[in-house]
Amino acid sequence: MVAVMTKTARPWVRYYEPGVPEELSYPSLTLGDILAETARKFPDTAALLFYGKKIAYRELDRLAGRFGRALQQLGVKKGDRVALMLPNIPQMVIAYYGTLRSGAVAVATNPLYHDHELEVQLKDSGATTLVAVDMFYPVISRVWKKTAVRNIILCGIKDYLPFPLNLLYPLKARWEKQWVSVRREPPIHDFVTLIKNADDGPVSADVQPGDTAILQYTGGTTGIPKGAVLTHRNLVVNAVQCRTWLTVRNEGEERILSVIPFFHVYGMTTAMNLGVLIGAELILLPKFHTKEVLATIAKYRPTIFPGIQAMYQAIGHFPTIERYDLTSIKAAISGAGPLMREVQERFEHLTRSRIVEGYGLSEASPVTHANPIFGRRKSGTIGLPWPDMDARIVDLETGERELPVGEAGELVVRGPQVMQGYWNKPDETARALRNGWLHTGDIAKRDDEGYFTIVDRIKDMIKTVGENVYPREIEEVLFTHPKVKDAVVIGLPHEEFLGEKIKAFVVLKDGMAATPEEIINFCRQELSKFKVPREVEFRPELPKTLVGKVLRRVLRDEELKKQEGMPKKEQMP
Repeated sequence: MVAVMTKTARPWVRYYEPGVPEELSYPSLTLGDILAETARKFPDTAALLFYGKKIAYRELDRLAGRFGRALQQLGVKKGDRVALMLPNIPQMVIAYYGTLRSGAVAVATNPLYHDHELEVQLKDSGATTLVAVDMFYPVISRVWKKTAVRNIILCGIKDYLPFPLNLLYPLKARWEKQWVSVRREPPIHDFVTLIKNADDGPVSADVQPGDTAILQYTGGTTGIPKGAVLTHRNLVVNAVQCRTWLTVRNEGEERILSVIPFFHVYGMTTAMNLGVLIGAELILLPKFHTKEVLATIAKYRPTIFPGIQAMYQAIGHFPTIERYDLTSIKAAISGAGPLMREVQERFEHLTRSRIVEGYGLSEASPVTHANPIFGRRKSGTIGLPWPDMDARIVDLETGERELPVGEAGELVVRGPQVMQGYWNKPDETARALRNGWLHTGDIAKRDDEGYFTIVDRIKDMIKTVGENVYPREIEEVLFTHPKVKDAVVIGLPHEEFLGEKIKAFVVLKDGMAATPEEIINFCRQELSKFKVPREVEFRPELPKTLVGKVLRRVLRDEELKKQEGMPKKEQMP
């Protein structure tokens, strides 16, 4: 059994920045209450900025309340699930807080889901209402009647665009063949009309901090998706922790570049919930396009930029980057994967800001670790556990024996932001939550000062010639090659290697050329023989999720299909 950790067993606290305590006090409020509090403190401060259109906190609070009442008028009751299939547009923020105020549970849904993915999530969550952009209706129409959905609320991108963009957008959408016209007749309702017809009275739902706020689906890149049950308290706690860690904040004055998707809990917490908590202006961008992001930074001067390495990397490699003034940014936290030193240094040079690597997972709302923004940071690590967090490394065999400093094992965490369990999956819950600790599935190690380093995912570990090899170690070497822009490593079944052979997929920088032998020889100079990739394949890009995680499973499945079609002798290198 994992021993109970005491306060004295938190060596990392010594390296917190001044003003960051070991323990925090948290308001006994729901997320809807947090929005109301901010609206009272900063009523005229811009809450949302969408291509020049501003919505103040007073108005956002009113719109969220009206949406919550509109849901209740449609028959949505406390505990019902409402799926939000929306990108980062004003309707996402309005619907999110309105849904939570109504007492319903928000189900964050990827707008780019295909038929099967959407059907699986709607069925598993039991969502009875779906809120979406009308352009996604062709997918929705093929699925929703197979599920418990009985109300569909559609909105348009143009609904909250300023003049003349609201008139030009439909023309652009038609030109790009993305325009979808859907008649709003029950059970299909119009987002703006519902809000307009609702009143400004209080939403009566008796929502408590301990009530479930969202089902955050996770595991889709590695297996069957599972809905992490997160309460209002879980999410409020993580937002408060985030506010505390962000020592450069000035409440009511910050502007957060909000291009990281809100339907992913990383964006939901570090951009949307944090922004509302501190009265920041959320600069909304529905999708990451490098040139548009750079123009937005130069024009609207965001101060905080939560994102992922792929975003910062794209900015650093943009061919005319010197034309854009990015110096408004004060701080950035990179999540959803490792932050390579080259990307970190390039971004800091361009912005004169600080960017640090953090770590989290959907089951923890999500952030559990980060390097101090302006304190002591260690490149290549995920930093220190946040206030009120305990973390340790345990053995991979039993998950119960704590390992000594410097030894790699599974990272387990516990704290007030950890989920209640997986929706309707007691066996999965029991495997993930053991003796009060959340087992992350990540292999990590800790140094004597309390800084943690992710070695790799347990499921991604490669076994070759009797050795355990962690893909991230190889990838970090590949990233140091002057011609390499992006890279990922997988293991493939191969009897000659007594388990798996190592294959690298490499994206070269624009205008660069290289051979597989050149990349392999480079790795030989930096890695032990058994860690060197046996095969290198060049690709124009790597398959990734919307939050930038490389889909190793997709690459592995492609390779396995190739192997199935080969004579056995041809599978040998």
